[in-house]
Amino acid sequence: MGKRRIAAERRSKATPVVIGGTIAVVAVGAGFGAYALSGGGVSPEERARQAAADLKAAHHRPLTADEVRTTATHFLTAWQKGSVPQAAAVTNDSGAATALLTDYTKGAHVTDVTLTPGTRTGTKVPFTVKATVTDDGVTKPLTYTSSLTVVRRTTDGKALVDWHSAVVHPDLRDGDTLVTGESGTPPVKALDRDGGELTAAKYPSLGSVLDGLREKYGKTAGGRAGIELRVIRGKKSTAEKLSDKTLLTLTQGTPGTVKTTLNPALQSAAETRVAKQKKASVVMIRPSTGEVLAVANTSHGFNTALQGSLAPGSTMKIITATTLFEKKLTTPDASHPCPKTYKLAGWTFHNDADSEIKKGTFKQSFGASCNNAFINFAPKLSNDDLTKEAQQVYGLGMNNWAIGVPTFDGSVPVQSGAQMGASLIGQGGVRMNPLNMASVAATVEAGTFHQPYLVSPSVDHRTLAKAARAMSPKTQAELKDVMRFTAAYGTAAKAMAGVSGDDVGAKTGSAEVDGQKKPNGWFSAFRGDLAGAGVVQAGGHGGDTAGPIIAALLKMGG
Repeated sequence: MGKRRIAAERRSKATPVVIGGTIAVVAVGAGFGAYALSGGGVSPEERARQAAADLKAAHHRPLTADEVRTTATHFLTAWQKGSVPQAAAVTNDSGAATALLTDYTKGAHVTDVTLTPGTRTGTKVPFTVKATVTDDGVTKPLTYTSSLTVVRRTTDGKALVDWHSAVVHPDLRDGDTLVTGESGTPPVKALDRDGGELTAAKYPSLGSVLDGLREKYGKTAGGRAGIELRVIRGKKSTAEKLSDKTLLTLTQGTPGTVKTTLNPALQSAAETRVAKQKKASVVMIRPSTGEVLAVANTSHGFNTALQGSLAPGSTMKIITATTLFEKKLTTPDASHPCPKTYKLAGWTFHNDADSEIKKGTFKQSFGASCNNAFINFAPKLSNDDLTKEAQQVYGLGMNNWAIGVPTFDGSVPVQSGAQMGASLIGQGGVRMNPLNMASVAATVEAGTFHQPYLVSPSVDHRTLAKAARAMSPKTQAELKDVMRFTAAYGTAAKAMAGVSGDDVGAKTGSAEVDGQKKPNGWFSAFRGDLAGAGVVQAGGHGGDTAGPIIAALLKMGG
């Protein structure tokens, strides 16, 4: 992980004084006029400029508690009464608000709405919604919580509700709609590899996965649609990676059956492990086939494990090392120092804790995750070397994986100068998720890329992605050598203690994120025919955070 020292800009902020709920600028204006009349010598032009400045300040002054409460009350009251134009007029996007609030009644068939505001926190007001949904003679109650935020319009200073679709329902994103009716997509009963049913109640992390399976296989799995209230993702939705979502079932459909590759024991253990962290995500894979054996996230909304886009930190050094070995720029036992600092294209890169390895081998630098032992190869590489390696050997960044549910397939853009150097250690523009980095470890173990999949391609005869070429046996042996060393003696040793076997390897990673006190901790490892990767966001070093999770799952076997 390279540390960048960036000077923070400080901006002074003037705060208007509020007296008894009235902005003091009014009094200032009066005082200013009195001063001018008493011969202060201020010109009319200056008074005009001051008045304009005072007006601008008034339009940017902080919202008062009364303004927030009043605006929220006007909006919620109008919405509850069904007065859509009046409710929309209290927002900063009346057109979008009118469309969605109208659709709420006419498209989603939601009536008898009761909105109860909660305790305000700053400019945010939570509220509870109790309503009724009716379709085809069937009625069901609907209850949920949402929130709104009040902002000040800069053109005239008016307090308004900051409009987003999530105000209407927290699962909506801008561009989405709510619809009640025959779902169009029949429900599915998802099964693990042993035939047991997968439910969100039993495996909370799988909620979004189950939604994705239904969207992909609902119409072909043999089921019959029921009547539901659903979130339909729009073409211009800001939730393009999310699947449609059922909010309320009025009548049950008949589910079709979809069998997955998930291992129930590993899935259950993964759920338990990530639940102990604030924000963790893991994926486990069978290297010889690409079968996904477990997917788990602490958060049960967005599926970071499969769809996240995060800098992978030093776990990216696996791909960088592959590049260096294939180009014969180094070998595991080659003498290669790791300097404390290294300058590249105007940037000064640092090692973690400003460490250095003066007389060591490349293997030792890999095991210690010493940044500059990688970055100092940058002058010997072309700008697209890392990109080509990721695509051609690891199958990453091609946007063509078809695992059975939506995924992000990694990104290693072509970069130059200091950004290219940063990419070599998993920073810069490189983006991955645990699925991608589990696949990287699996590719090292297998020697060739097997596209991960959650549903067998035989179910729908889809074509799995392939890499352009396999790494050479020599390169595979070198990679296993440095990863085995890291697991036994390097930054992964503590986490991997007790993970038995000769065919074991690991790599830790820590990725800096602007605004976070601690880096995201990454871990990518394999043990025989089981590989996995995980990230704990803002948790600290990967060996201490994600490492114990992955190691525990590797001990279970696949």
